Order: sequence, then structure tokens, then C-alpha cells
Amino acid sequence: MTDNTNLGYSGRFISLEGGEGAGKSTQVTKLTNFLQNKGKKVLVTREPGGSKGAEEIRNLLVNGEANRWDPVTEVLLLYAARRDHWLKSIQPALLKGFWVVCDRFSDSTIVYQGFGGGVDRDTIEDIHKVALADIRPDLTFFLDLPVELGMARSSRRDFANSSIDTRYEKMSISFHRRLRGGFKQLALEYPDRIIIVDGTRKITQVEKTIRMNILSRFEEEL
Repeated sequence: MTDNTNLGYSGRFISLEGGEGAGKSTQVTKLTNFLQNKGKKVLVTREPGGSKGAEEIRNLLVNGEANRWDPVTEVLLLYAARRDHWLKSIQPALLKGFWVVCDRFSDSTIVYQGFGGGVDRDTIEDIHKVALADIRPDLTFFLDLPVELGMARSSRRDFANSSIDTRYEKMSISFHRRLRGGFKQLALEYPDRIIIVDGTRKITQVEKTIRMNILSRFEEEL
């Protein structure tokens, strides 16, 4: 587990990751309610986005045709957004003792643009160091489920909400399979920080798993 308190932050930084249709947004809401009931101040945020400048960059990234940007350009745009997000939103909140719950962070860039788009891992890590030094979330939950199930879920969601961002969902099944493999690989590399959660289970079961891990990792703070 990463420990950002060593950097002088009194809050905690939690991210949720996963492919399309994994149910991250639902679990972000449930985790936020849980932490607030524990008396914590919580900043709920997302990537790309989370600050005024980052939200403007988000519109460039998540809308339009699937091949609008090449993967290296995407990485550069994402880290421009991420640095603004960190400086304007996340870092100030952590310094004030807030717990930050973020829908995606840097792991998504390694997976989507690296494993999915073919950008060299070292290139992404070098850009990360320039933008954020060694900053990572304290704890990350990867909501895992089969690609076909995730795409079916996201299709139903998109039908119900025509304004939702869909650029990445237009990409091929093979692309999304690479994403799932990438998240699993990161979980193997960082077992103390990234926890795999079975996203095929009922919402309440996923919620319980996340809560139990939060209580286990941060028992003295909750």
C-alpha cells in the first residue's frame, strides 16, 4: 500500500479502476457514503477531469471518433489534465484532511494507452514522474468482470443516457480484453496497493468487499 501521509498529507487517497461497465460510479457513491458516516470529509472526483482545466481536456479525450487521437497524444493530454487535477483539487484536499475518492487515476493511463494503445510503459512512467513525481493512490480497487458483460452493461447504460461519454466504448473487443489483462497485470505488480474485486457479484457484495478492505487497511483511522 502506498502511504501518502509520509508526504505530509493527513487525508487518504482511494481510487477505483476497471473497464467499461464495471460499476465504478456506483461504488464511488457507496464508498463516499460509508466514509462520511465514519465522520470523514470526502472529496469525490474523477479522471479525466476533476478540476476546471482537466474537465476541459476531458471533453477532448472522451468524445468524438475512436481514432481521434493517437495513444501518445492521449497520454500527454491525460497528464496535462492529471497534473491540473492534482494541483487544484486532490492535493489541497489531502492537505486539509479530506479522504479523496477518485473514479480512475494513473493506472487507467498505463492500461488504456499502454496495454490498450501500445505506448511503451517506460514512456508513460517517465511522463508520470515529470507531472506527479511518485504520487499514487494509497489504495486502489480494480473492479474486474468479463469484457462481454461489461460492454453489455455499458450499452444498457448508454441507451438510458444518450449524453454519456462513449468514445472508448466504440473500440474493439480485443482492445477491451487488453485492458482487462493490463489491470490484472498491475494488480500482480502492486499487490499491496491494488485489490481485485469480483465485479460480477451483486452491488451489495462488491460494496461489502470494499468496506472490509478499507477497514482492514485504515483501522486506526476509522
